[in-house]
Amino acid sequence: MFHKILIANRGEIALRIIRTCKEMGIKTVAVYSTADSESLHVKLADESVCIGPPPSLSSYLNINAIISAAELTDAEAIHPGYGFLSENPIFAEICEKCGITFIGPTAESMRIMGDKISARQAVIKVGVPILPGTKEGVHDVNEAIRVAKEIGFPVIIKATAGGGGRGMKIVHSPAALPNAFATARAEAQSGFGNPEVYIERYCESPRHVEIQILADKHGNVVHLGERDCSIQRRHQKVIEEAPSTVTTPELRKAMGEAAVAAAKAVNYCSVGTMEFLVDKNNNFFFMEMNTRVQVEHPVTEMVTGVDVVKEQIRSAYGLKLRYTQDDIKIKGHSIECRINAEDSVKFTPCPGKITDHHTPGGLGVRVDSFVYTNYSVLPHYDSLIAKLIVHADTREEAIKRMARALDEYIVEGIKTTIPFHKRIMANKDFIEGNIDTGFIERLVLE
Repeated sequence: MFHKILIANRGEIALRIIRTCKEMGIKTVAVYSTADSESLHVKLADESVCIGPPPSLSSYLNINAIISAAELTDAEAIHPGYGFLSENPIFAEICEKCGITFIGPTAESMRIMGDKISARQAVIKVGVPILPGTKEGVHDVNEAIRVAKEIGFPVIIKATAGGGGRGMKIVHSPAALPNAFATARAEAQSGFGNPEVYIERYCESPRHVEIQILADKHGNVVHLGERDCSIQRRHQKVIEEAPSTVTTPELRKAMGEAAVAAAKAVNYCSVGTMEFLVDKNNNFFFMEMNTRVQVEHPVTEMVTGVDVVKEQIRSAYGLKLRYTQDDIKIKGHSIECRINAEDSVKFTPCPGKITDHHTPGGLGVRVDSFVYTNYSVLPHYDSLIAKLIVHADTREEAIKRMARALDEYIVEGIKTTIPFHKRIMANKDFIEGNIDTGFIERLVLE
């Protein structure tokens, strides 16, 4: 096994990786910006190296500085976490050229699945269902109008690169398309350095359901069931749960087999997630693949007992999977609330000093966080400060456990989204499982 791993990330995911490495007997190296010198991942790693000033481009996206830190500390591998360089094929290639193992898929797999057009083409070949849409990028507004009319309105325009809702516009009529097309291309260029977009039929009121997969370098792939990520705001996930209330054993089997087939189609060899939309008739359609560990992986860990990060490290080292599909059993129900340093009404960032901090505990409660009393939440990075995860025998019990845990959670000095999560846990439609990707928009209007 690896002797030492450098974690090219920060915050809760860096700390999450450090914990698994310690349990595996692997030494860790934390990298940090000057603003992050007091962060918990820096304190708990075996070694730490400052890689630049606060802006991400000068630190956590600074490939030269990260590679230098790995060489300086004799780290054999780099774990990118999520975000930052985690889905950057150039970074993966540079690691390989420097004799450092990139803990993730190959650059080739990342390129195929990181581009939504090539990803769609890859999964079509193995029979994975997709929504009707263009097979290539659309570059001209007149072509966009023609294609949209053929597909049928409403349609959705999507950036071929990136995600998170940028470069994504829903269009209900031909008249609205020119402006939406221009805006989507501009957002795609600004966000991802690539203005290319494609068009597909818009699936109205869908569930966002994803399948976690594990794959090794020997061609073995298994899935760990599904997560429901329908509770989202502006295409950003807010609450995730496993399993999904919409999933039947038959649907789980079909989606799981599709996810495994898609992974094998691109010779995938790490952990990853296949994201699907599920319509009102329980038809599912491939949306995209995330070629990294995801924020919401803990709910899958809670219902399967599988340490996703550990399996990712083992796979990168070249070991075979320890599980067959028959070994994977779903037990109970898990819910994750993303706790952000944001105003829970306006959803605006709220950086500042935490003057008092107490995390909840008890049976079936897990908190993945990196903040503490007197820690200052920084304005330079994502506002996520913690993930509160619960597990119980049933969904009803999990909701009650989450509500109890939220009541115990104390964060003073800044505003957080804890009050908003409390509101959702008490919402009748959420409790009854009547949810889709428009849930929060409806809730805000109540």
